[in-house]
Amino acid sequence: MKILYVASEAKPFAASGGLGDVAGSLPRALCAREADCRVVLPLYGSIGEQWRSRMTFLTSFDVPLAWRTQYCGVFQCSLDGVIYYLLDNEYYFKRDGLYGFYDDAERFAFFSKAVLEMLIHIDFSPDVINCNDWQTAMVPVYLNAFYRPVDRLANTRTVFTIHNIQYQGKYGMELLGDVLGLPESKAPVMEYDGCLNMMKAAIDQCDMVSTVSPTYAKEILDPWYAFGLDRLLRERSYKLVGILNGIDQKAFDPATDPALFARYSAADPEDKGICKRELQKMMGLEEAPDRFLVGIIARLVSQKGLDLVKYILDEMMGHDVSLVVLGAGDHLYENFFREAQSRYPGRIAVRIGFFPDLASKIYAGADAFLMPSKSEPCGLAQMVALRYGTIPVVRETGGLKDSITDLGSAEKTGNGFTFQSYNAHDMLGAVLRCQSLYYDRAAWRDAVVHAMGCDFSWNRSAGDYLALYQRVTK
Repeated sequence: MKILYVASEAKPFAASGGLGDVAGSLPRALCAREADCRVVLPLYGSIGEQWRSRMTFLTSFDVPLAWRTQYCGVFQCSLDGVIYYLLDNEYYFKRDGLYGFYDDAERFAFFSKAVLEMLIHIDFSPDVINCNDWQTAMVPVYLNAFYRPVDRLANTRTVFTIHNIQYQGKYGMELLGDVLGLPESKAPVMEYDGCLNMMKAAIDQCDMVSTVSPTYAKEILDPWYAFGLDRLLRERSYKLVGILNGIDQKAFDPATDPALFARYSAADPEDKGICKRELQKMMGLEEAPDRFLVGIIARLVSQKGLDLVKYILDEMMGHDVSLVVLGAGDHLYENFFREAQSRYPGRIAVRIGFFPDLASKIYAGADAFLMPSKSEPCGLAQMVALRYGTIPVVRETGGLKDSITDLGSAEKTGNGFTFQSYNAHDMLGAVLRCQSLYYDRAAWRDAVVHAMGCDFSWNRSAGDYLALYQRVTK
């Protein structure tokens, strides 16, 4: 099985979120199952010399895009058994940052078309092209519109994976010809609710649609979660599947993580206490080894359920709880947590930004990990928290529901604490149930050891993806 995994980011080259983690891990797991999975992404200006020095130039060609013709160079890099293709165009990709530019529609339309042009010029003919999110949504559109007559692409099938349905690539219809280079006859493919919608077009044109958890696949059929695409997805539900993401368990391992104050494992978790003590000291929290410490690592936006935390914080602080927060996002939440830190010195510690070393220290040092998300397509943080023996407290939505089972309702298999309604006091109740277990030291130790033994590696998910690829090629 030959698979081309098309993504706008992939670790370790470039990443801004969960997509980068997935694109850096899933192809490696597929190759371990003897598939030939290769990854293609843009050669961003931010990709450092440590990676550029390992790249080999393969070829270059011109990419026609509407009235313009743009250069594209192809570089290859092999890493951990996976071949990566990096597409070079300095006009589009030599910038500070990956997204958020005025011409993102043109940049990623170019990238999508360049991927297909590349397959004409290199010695690789995929059975399946797996595209991801709106930035690569034009690949199945261009494939069907222009590239089916190419012999090596005549039978190639496409899978489109939705990581976050909120971001759809919506623009004015005037981009159809001038930017995307599509004839007027393709307007019905691209149009949705009066505007040009790239994600809609990919859902319409691809052979199968996947998303990153079974529950999220059901949720996006509901208007509450679908950001307007529920009508289309219900019409195309026959080709929609949900596959839960995994994590790289070698990258997230408290027995080897160099960022930790002390290493520990499920067989010997005692030094997790050292991680808590040193985290408290580092973050300016009161050094209270028996005080229940809750961690939050998140984008500080409303989707992450932070308005629930905002509403209930004072009440939660009345229960001998400490809180450590790491993240960046909306000024509303950044300022709220800064102000909370000043009101509760020694009890709340906040760092605005994202620092991987500090994230590891919080995963290891906190007792519980709070994710009260309004929606969460998959979520990886709760899986990482389990890996470090930090008990997740989550709302039952998306991948959180698929990965975390309440310890109260399933004591033998439970690995966290959950709540259903998007309600601040329901969230607080879950936190306090977790705190209650924390005070039962023997039961808490059993919960920590069980959490660390939960397997959310890519091995299972890779098997599900291979089954999907086999289904689509048949």
